[in-house]
Amino acid sequence: MKINIQEISFQASINLIEFTEDKVKGLYQYNKAITDAHVILKVDRSGTKHDRFCQIKLTIPGKDIIASKQCETFEESILRTCEAIKNQLDRKNSFRKVFPEKHNSAIQSG
Repeated sequence: MKINIQEISFQASINLIEFTEDKVKGLYQYNKAITDAHVILKVDRSGTKHDRFCQIKLTIPGKDIIASKQCETFEESILRTCEAIKNQLDRKNSFRKVFPEKHNSAIQSG
């Protein structure tokens, strides 16, 4: 899986980049078809307490998954965004188990 991290309005530390890569790589265990991950880290200059923004977009053949969270720290926003992605991947996997005929027909028609 290829990971692209984009920083907006600030310069990320090496520790933050490594933390982000580690958490995003962990998502691969939920779906082995993930090819790319695009992460946007941004400081929101609105003056609010929760001004650290993270957005993750995973590229999966047939469907992309995207989530974003805004928290007080980048670490928290990254963790919460990864958790939201995990929930989406879990729902997608549950749908395949419950309705395999719909999943198979969607793949054949797509």
